[in-house]
Amino acid sequence: MCLFQFTARRLVSQAHCGLKASSSKKQKFCLEMARPSSNMADFREVFAKAKHIAIITGAGVSAESGVPTFRGAGGFWRKWQAQELATPGAFARNPSRVWEFYHYRREVMLSKHPNPAHIAIAECEKRLSKQGRSVVVITQNIDELHRKAGTKHLLEIHGSLFKTRCTSCGNVAVNYKSPICPALAGKGAPDPDAEDAAIPVEDLPQCEEDGCNGLLRPHVVWFGEALDPGVLTAVEKELDICDLCLVVGTSSVVYPAAMFAPQVSARGVPVAEFNMEPTPATNRFRFHFPGPCGTTLPPALARHETEIIS
Repeated sequence: MCLFQFTARRLVSQAHCGLKASSSKKQKFCLEMARPSSNMADFREVFAKAKHIAIITGAGVSAESGVPTFRGAGGFWRKWQAQELATPGAFARNPSRVWEFYHYRREVMLSKHPNPAHIAIAECEKRLSKQGRSVVVITQNIDELHRKAGTKHLLEIHGSLFKTRCTSCGNVAVNYKSPICPALAGKGAPDPDAEDAAIPVEDLPQCEEDGCNGLLRPHVVWFGEALDPGVLTAVEKELDICDLCLVVGTSSVVYPAAMFAPQVSARGVPVAEFNMEPTPATNRFRFHFPGPCGTTLPPALARHETEIIS
């Protein structure tokens, strides 16, 4: 078993989605190392030679499309932060309130569009696939903007807003209905003064499998839940073979995703970070490009002069 697989499996067996690095782990990230380069020409030379590129994306990519992050100051829906609603306990106590929150998020996302960063990634994947090279996107986002942009090789480690899972039979289904059920029509307003709709369970989204009618939940990884082991295994395989890794729009503080790129860097693979500001992992990487991803990423992933297009 490779070093990455051993570390990832050990960490995920002990941790759950949404946990932040402890102070000791943050200190390890900040060990003195060579200052990362912001030389785009040097990055482009590395990019031109890469055969298997892994791109790890976070909320910063979607924020440039106007997607609420629900993290940090002001990240509230009504009087709650996502960490208070996106948990199994919150759903068990008040499924109506949680579904109002996710209905709001679904409706918001139906009005959003991929930005230049999403499009640059999708176009790069399409172009390089014709050259026998590969691009995989490993995203923490649940908004499907990568998919809407045209990305094909996509691993959504936290699930999707547009999938549901039955709490009775476990069936997972794609669902783009708007509203997802009649009782949620016009509900989910984020105004702090808005009152809970208090929708009866039987009127909330129900499983459509024959004879089931179980209560549906969003097919996302909530705080306190472990990542899907199948998705994690797929991530491990991609990171094991990549010869270039990009970290785009993520704070690198939430585990287990925070350890993906540092682990790749530890085996000598170039890692380039595209983020508004440095993160606890920045000094572990070869490159760092500050600024909006929609500005910095397109020129980084554009066709290199040495590429042969058939």
